[in-house]
This record gives sequence, C-alpha cells and structure tokens, in this order.
Amino acid sequence: MRLVADDLGGKRGGETIFSGVSFALAEGEGLIVTGPNGAGKSTLLRVVAGLLPTADGAIRLEGGGADCPSVASACHYLGHENGMKTALTVAENLAFWQDFLGTAHLPVIEALEMVGLDSIGHLPFGYLSTGQKRRIAIARLLVSYRPVWLLDEPTSGLDKASEMQFIALMRAHLDDGGIIIAATHLPLGLDNVSELKMGEHH
Repeated sequence: MRLVADDLGGKRGGETIFSGVSFALAEGEGLIVTGPNGAGKSTLLRVVAGLLPTADGAIRLEGGGADCPSVASACHYLGHENGMKTALTVAENLAFWQDFLGTAHLPVIEALEMVGLDSIGHLPFGYLSTGQKRRIAIARLLVSYRPVWLLDEPTSGLDKASEMQFIALMRAHLDDGGIIIAATHLPLGLDNVSELKMGEHH
C-alpha cells in the first residue's frame, strides 16, 4: 500500500495556501510536516483527509484493497479539536467512534489502558483536563484500525510522559506497517520518516 501525492495544492477560503507538494509513502513510513504557522500544514492534512478539496494535483492510495477503497477511508485524522461530545462519557465517546468508523481494532478498555486512562472511562468527557482529553482523542486512533494516521500537532497539550507514550504508539503503528503524516514543531524521534518543509518557496 502506498499513499501518493502528485503536485498537490490546497486552498482555504478561496486562497491558495500551498502548492506543488509531492510525496510517496509506503507501509511503515512517515512524513513529518514542518514550517511556520500559516504555511499550510493543517490545510495539507485536511486535504489528504478529504475534509478540504484539492486545489491542484491529486492524492491517491494505491493497493488499499476492499478495506480502503479511498484515501479518506484509510485515514484517521487527529486535528486540533478532539472530536468528542462533552456530555457523553469517555467510554461512550470511544464506542461511538468505533461503531462509526467500523473495522474495530482494540476494545475500548484496552485503548484506554494504552493511553493510561483506564480508570476514567465512566466520566463525562467534559470533566477531563486538556491533557486527558487529548489522550482520549489518541485512544480513538486505537479503537478502529485505519492504516493512515494524519496528526496535527499530535503532542500539543500533553505532558512529557504522555508525549513519550504517544510517540511509542506512533512507532508501533509504523512497525505494524501503518503510515503517518504528522504536522509538528517537535522532533518526534521516529525512524523511517522524511521531512516536508512547507512555506519555504514564498
């Protein structure tokens, strides 16, 4: 399986934010997207996820098979928003996403154990601290299997221990043959990743 971008361009609000982005990622490979704020890192992830239309070029998934007929169906997207309902409990939120996304991977309780929060599944999501909310959003990546993880500032709001834990999960995903594209200011220390610097040609 390969995720390929050919001369990709993205717009936001009618304005071209980036153009001419090309990459090809095979199983087990990652791409770290760096660059100043406003360079289009988040826009790129959203275009890849299918949340924004491509302005130019194309993004395609090769060899996804019946499980992943499109790029969007292969992707987990973790944006700045955590994508949870505050009134539902932590466990209810994760169960919703597992049903919604299909392809169940880890049981909810195991996913919570992986992010070190297995004791708070019964609490309403709205009660959690910023760091805990982020860790539950990470658990969403684990309850359903998607080969491509699109991560926007994945470690924001995490303390050092949680950050290291998440990096270990990313490493395991790559070892498992997954693909990761992460927009980040921090070196994640992952093997088998290349870097895409955005905003340099302006």
